Amino acid sequence: MTTAPSTTTDEAPQPAAPAPSRSSWASLRPLILRLHFYAGLLVAPFLLIAAVTGLLYAGAFPAEKLVYDHEMTVPAGERKLPISEQVAAARKAHHEGTVSAVRPSPEADATTRVMLSGVPGVDEGHTLAVFVDPYTAKVRGSLEQYGSTGALPLRTWIDEFHRDLHLGEPGRLYSELAASWLWVISAGGLVLWFSRRRALRKVRGTKGRRRTLGLHGTVGVWAAIGFFFLSATGLTWSAYAGATIDELRTSLGQATPSVSAAAGGEHAGHGSAAGQAGDAAHGVGLDKVLSAARAEGLGDPVEIVPPADANSAYVVKQVQRSWPTKQDAVAIDPADGQVTDVVRFADHPVLAKLTRWGIDLHTGVLFGLANQIALMLLALALILLIVWGYRMWWQRGRGSAFGRPVPRGAWQQVPPQILVPLLAGIAVLGYFLPLFGIPLAAFLAVDILLGEIAHRRGKRSYGSPAG
Repeated sequence: MTTAPSTTTDEAPQPAAPAPSRSSWASLRPLILRLHFYAGLLVAPFLLIAAVTGLLYAGAFPAEKLVYDHEMTVPAGERKLPISEQVAAARKAHHEGTVSAVRPSPEADATTRVMLSGVPGVDEGHTLAVFVDPYTAKVRGSLEQYGSTGALPLRTWIDEFHRDLHLGEPGRLYSELAASWLWVISAGGLVLWFSRRRALRKVRGTKGRRRTLGLHGTVGVWAAIGFFFLSATGLTWSAYAGATIDELRTSLGQATPSVSAAAGGEHAGHGSAAGQAGDAAHGVGLDKVLSAARAEGLGDPVEIVPPADANSAYVVKQVQRSWPTKQDAVAIDPADGQVTDVVRFADHPVLAKLTRWGIDLHTGVLFGLANQIALMLLALALILLIVWGYRMWWQRGRGSAFGRPVPRGAWQQVPPQILVPLLAGIAVLGYFLPLFGIPLAAFLAVDILLGEIAHRRGKRSYGSPAG
């Protein structure tokens, strides 16, 4: 007979250890996955439009130089004529409208632009740019122009398509929706990607849905910082979030300063006596005004804005958005040519500078061609990510139909101590970014409603007798 070996205290069976509590990340991951899936699914069409039009806009800068080369460039000469003669030549060729601004030739081979407002047939908010040879005063043509960067018809059309789909103010909601969600989708994708085991992130040697996921994740990780930047800068001049950002900057004393155009001194109100309706020759005239601005250190490129009325001054401002940024501005009394106000870009508040640089980097002007190529690569990356995202959804359905959605109820797995602060943070974000908050609330409401309907149907069918 065999005797069972004695069991020591250390070897005695121990009570089963309690199951480890579900980690915070394990409870959050399904929620992030569901948000990333549905946000990508529903917002992707808007992001795709923004990416395609953004790609076209980045390429519009070099295209514009090719298409409008005749108007924009001239053979370099020996001596440029006074700016007043160039404006007079433009007015002789185009009597319509009034002179709203003048941009003297900034380079040896560049034309001078004389901008006319109130011209019949020109869209509201646009001007007619008359291009003048600075050496001969010959008018080389005229084109409709828009915006502070001097966009001509080709770039203007693409710019408005990107911004509002040519639908005006209502159309701006699409681009703000895309910008409001791009950073959310990118952040969710980053979290999901880095939470996967390293072996599951590989692309090489994989196929099917796993390969698509690998490509989607790898490109998304590399492009994420660019997407965050595009989202943040796109919101700065959006309709609703942009207004909130402006109010916040103003309350913090970080608004962009502007030069005072009020004419001072005892001659105020008499400076425009020498001017005629529609031209730019007020008081001392354009030549002395430009000379006074040069004396204040305003180098090319500059824009001269004539006085708006009898009590206003000339405003001369630098318009270089490329690096290094030149945005100094001066006001000059038309009566005596004296500088009445100066605003230096170096003295702008920090947030005003960051906003300026951010917008210029977003629009591709800060670093010229390199900036535009980087934007085109980001746009291409976003297009590919959207295509791969939809492909993964298809592959999730085993290639025969679109795939199964991520299951409901993910939020119920999140502990209250995490869920409550998370919801509070989302509510605050939704207040400041309404086109993030409103669609999210609508999705949650519909999702909860559909879930409740499915739950009730399940209850009715539970335990029913077989037919």
